[in-house]
Amino acid sequence: MSGIVGIVNTDGSWIDPEVIEQMTGSLAFRGPDAQVAWVDGSVGLGHALLRTTEESERERQPCSLDGQVWITADARIDDRENLVGNLAGCGRDATLDVPDVELILHAYHAWGERCVDHLLGDFAFAIWDGRERRLFCARDHFGVKPFFYTVVGDSLIFSNTLNCVRQHPAVSARLNERAIGDFLLFGWIQDPAISVFADVQRLPAAHVLTWSAQGLRLRRYWTLPTDGDIRYRRESEYVEHFKDLLRRAVEDRLRTSRVAIYMSGGLDSSAVAAVARKLTPGGSGLDLRAYTTVFDELIPDVERHYTAIVGRALGIPITFLAGDGYELYEGQDQEEWNTPEPRNHPLNMAYDAVQYRQITAHARVALTGRGGDPAFLGSADYALSLLKSGRLGRLAIDLWRCLAHGRLPKVGCRARLRRWLRKTWVPPYPTWLNKDFEEKLGLRARWQEMNAPVPCEHPCRKESYRDLTSSYWSYVFELSDPGDTRYSFEIRHPFFDVRLLTYVLAIPALPWCDQKELLRCALTGLVPETIRLRPKTPLQGDPIGARICREDCGWLDRFESCSELDRFVDRQQLPRLAGETDSERFMLNTRPYCLNNWLRLAVRSPSRAKVAGAIINREQKTVTRF
Repeated sequence: MSGIVGIVNTDGSWIDPEVIEQMTGSLAFRGPDAQVAWVDGSVGLGHALLRTTEESERERQPCSLDGQVWITADARIDDRENLVGNLAGCGRDATLDVPDVELILHAYHAWGERCVDHLLGDFAFAIWDGRERRLFCARDHFGVKPFFYTVVGDSLIFSNTLNCVRQHPAVSARLNERAIGDFLLFGWIQDPAISVFADVQRLPAAHVLTWSAQGLRLRRYWTLPTDGDIRYRRESEYVEHFKDLLRRAVEDRLRTSRVAIYMSGGLDSSAVAAVARKLTPGGSGLDLRAYTTVFDELIPDVERHYTAIVGRALGIPITFLAGDGYELYEGQDQEEWNTPEPRNHPLNMAYDAVQYRQITAHARVALTGRGGDPAFLGSADYALSLLKSGRLGRLAIDLWRCLAHGRLPKVGCRARLRRWLRKTWVPPYPTWLNKDFEEKLGLRARWQEMNAPVPCEHPCRKESYRDLTSSYWSYVFELSDPGDTRYSFEIRHPFFDVRLLTYVLAIPALPWCDQKELLRCALTGLVPETIRLRPKTPLQGDPIGARICREDCGWLDRFESCSELDRFVDRQQLPRLAGETDSERFMLNTRPYCLNNWLRLAVRSPSRAKVAGAIINREQKTVTRF
């Protein structure tokens, strides 16, 4: 994931080249191949390049096609052949061998701000249109790529890295209390438009931003469709269409010779690995390696066994990482663990860092199976919607097709009964909040609002649609973004493909989404039958629960709090964690500890971006002044 940064002064005041140069240099950990800053009076753009595709070998950013419209982008554009054809129809001379950033520029020249309607892929970019004196920025459909910005006086400052925006001398370290409240209530920031710093906002997924002398304007350019209804006469057509879309989703995300894959023995990641291997028969031109975290002793875990079956069948070497030996919050009070925003991941951060190092040593691209689970949810919603709308004939046909596939659908009767009886599990409300802070922000009402049922526009796939459109996914993507991890490789998610998800939401959920029947049919002959027919099984134990039962957690009760924590937490009301055996209560009651560590490291100390900027090799850094 390359680094991008920019400053635009609408009052015409000139930008100090040293400021944009320093901010660009701070992104060297994201883009070690080149760091280039471009300044033209009141506009400055910077880019730190990480080459991840064959086309990017010819990439130079910031770049322009005409000397008037300039771009800095962190982008991978999919469906390039179709895009190039559409551009040719508009008179644009784009070819398939140009870097993705040039395709975005061609699209902007052809369609202006509506260029995002023609782009697929993962992207965060900013275009300075010198003809119109206007900045145009965009973030991809699902928020895989981050985008942060701030407006300070007559200046807009942006980057795909939160700590980079904080580098600017005009950006304060003042905290956003709403974001702190969300973290303490829920464990992550629920509002997709804010950050933990009051001066810095997020551009939400599927949004564009325009900034000019007339001010700031935000617009949502896309929502996941709700009106699809695909019906084929032959069942094989459903499978073939899905196989084609999955192949294209994986193929668009390869485009390089060395790839890692987060692989378990489940269907989703095995499907991605199998398709990737089939696209390069015999492994020609692709060095594909798998990375898997397992537990050998802490909890019962069969993933080592099933992952090994997939690896042997596909000829993919696997690096296993045992997560048993890591202590809770191991090393997370050290500067190297300082994340841009507070996080609460007692085990993952320690062994994730080891795996990041393993992957970085091999590749700059890693694939995942994320998105497979939410894509195939909702067979119960679908059946109920047909029943409520009186489409009994269609329901009967779909149920008959389930039987023809050798299974009765799991329609979730018990779960629905619990919801009807209002016995759905709701996370507990924290009892240790500072009362003044709690009342000032109305946190009790906030907690009730966020735990209330969420209306959904999709007529028959409510559960799936609600999950896929949750801002939670942007949070998950940012957890593994270099802005958080500081490791220079890009994670790609083939199941989060607009074409694929639009199709899956439009087909009959019965039989195709029940127990992932469509994916199982598509994998016939690609993976061993042991894997293809393996039922969906959650992790057979709770690693955190097992660890707190074995470990003396009394040290967490004795942490030394910083003065800033008192604004948010009543330390005297914190329950003892020593002897706690319930992992849900443990995770809730350790949020003050995590916030305290973050406050101590991130607010009091200089940001890590500034440290990185001080050690950048100046031979890699170029500043162009106009």
